[in-house]
Amino acid sequence: MKKLLLPILAIVAGALFTNAQEAAPAGEVTKLMLGVVPNVMKFDKAELTVKAGSKVMLLFKNEKCALQHNFLLLKPGTKDAVGALADKMLTDPQALAKFYVPESADVLVKPHKLVGIGQSDLVEFTAPTEPGDYPYICTFPGHWRLMNGVLKVTK
Repeated sequence: MKKLLLPILAIVAGALFTNAQEAAPAGEVTKLMLGVVPNVMKFDKAELTVKAGSKVMLLFKNEKCALQHNFLLLKPGTKDAVGALADKMLTDPQALAKFYVPESADVLVKPHKLVGIGQSDLVEFTAPTEPGDYPYICTFPGHWRLMNGVLKVTK
């Protein structure tokens, strides 16, 4: 039954989210889709754009990559510091239960789970109110150096 539901959910998600970024009028939701490039450890988009303070629904999908991934949105200029904290989680026996999300005030948006092959995570958040470039990374061990991008927050 589960194998039948995954393709149906993917079709429904595709209807709700387009690959193009949608700029939403005030009071509406900006819908974004972000995926994983199989066997490369990269997000399929290096840059996403939203309006400051907008509501965001980001569908993070891992369609074909055998590795697990997550999506974290960070404060500007903190990618390396949060990435270093993620590296230190390798010695934390609870790291998997924490989805490899390090404790840091620099993490603005956290994942609901690790996304394995054929899975997705719907991440809902309000975009920062301050325009700027906000890094997003995957903090699964060893991934953040290659698997990162920028959320451009505009006026």
